[in-house]
Amino acid sequence: MSLIITLVLLAATLALTGLFGWLGARPKVPGRPRMAPWQFLMMLSASFALLMAVHLLNLFGLQTGGQAR
Repeated sequence: MSLIITLVLLAATLALTGLFGWLGARPKVPGRPRMAPWQFLMMLSASFALLMAVHLLNLFGLQTGGQAR
């Protein structure tokens, strides 16, 4: 993946993480069920953002993997 695609995906997943966090923190309306698991979606997008950050560091030349034995 190129640098531009990685940066776009990182920005999008960070924005989604913030949006899902905000939606999950809203007060629950009595009598209305929540139709989406906002906290789970927030953790999923945050995990993907972490993967994109590690990939970005690898693109800049940092070795993030373990040593080969």
